[in-house]
Amino acid sequence: MEKYGVLIVDDSALMRKTISAMIEASPQFYIIGKARNGRDAIEKIKRLKPTIVTMDIDLPELGGIDALKIIMQDCPVSVVILSNEANSSLEAIECGAVDFVLKNQLIQSEEPSVLEDFHRRLFTAVNAKLPKQITEQPKKSVAVKQIKQPPIKGNKELLIIGSSTGGPSALQTIMMRLPQTLHVPVLIIQHMPPGFTKPLASRFDALGPLTVKEAEHNEILQAGTIYIAPAGIQTMLKKSEEGHYVVKQKITTSVETLYKPSIDVTLLALDEASSRTLLMVVLTGMGDDGLKGCRKVKRFGATILAESEETCVVYGMPKVVAEAGLVDKQLPLPQIFDEIMSIL
Repeated sequence: MEKYGVLIVDDSALMRKTISAMIEASPQFYIIGKARNGRDAIEKIKRLKPTIVTMDIDLPELGGIDALKIIMQDCPVSVVILSNEANSSLEAIECGAVDFVLKNQLIQSEEPSVLEDFHRRLFTAVNAKLPKQITEQPKKSVAVKQIKQPPIKGNKELLIIGSSTGGPSALQTIMMRLPQTLHVPVLIIQHMPPGFTKPLASRFDALGPLTVKEAEHNEILQAGTIYIAPAGIQTMLKKSEEGHYVVKQKITTSVETLYKPSIDVTLLALDEASSRTLLMVVLTGMGDDGLKGCRKVKRFGATILAESEETCVVYGMPKVVAEAGLVDKQLPLPQIFDEIMSIL
């Protein structure tokens, strides 16, 4: 079995020791080195050449975000962030980190599934394509948002986008370009820990002409608004007698899944008519969430797009849907927006 070297970056000696033990609980990994701050991390990455780096955000001398920017420019490597702070973790993803893990949950939980998930994320990072660093953060123009034009009606009534590892950066490239005249609502299902989806919505809301918000129970979806399914619960859509999509949320459902929110749960809850008028997009992510749901909605006439391997950070979810023969078209990320608009 091939083993992969991990560099641990944390300013706490106790944390470095604890995280080391957790990583080496898997036979796939060994600790190639430890670093106490951002400058130390950069030096050791260049010298030791680890396969993966786990990094805390709050570091002395040179903070995690600043260190990450230098790492991705000078000595790119797969970085998994260990943090409890949502905005800092999301900023790290924008700067090129592959994934993030809730540090407190990892350290404090006694559930075997938490450690198993950590090892799975590390292994996914081994072969992950490094996401491009986002250097510009364009701000939403109020003047542009106030411009109203008659929408052009297409043959679809709903756009759902599902993503996991690498998803935030991929989603941003699409959502920043969606026009104000979009005549359908958009639901984003992004795998994230509880407490992270609302900050994600706030960050996205500042970027493009459309409003982005976290979806709420019993909320009626509005055309031209982007909704993010909240983490920690399941989000489903039911059509009212008036033809509106209404958000319904539950803690648990009968669908077996590791994820909250789950793409499968959302898609399996759609009725036949809603499936027929659905455009589903599957972006980068590990695992097979979305396969069962795509199989159902495709049977009723949904159109399904998937990101191709060449641009996926992790070619997991799009791969299983494509290999099942459920995809109408598979495209690299830069082409997906144009295909979405041609269908809508």
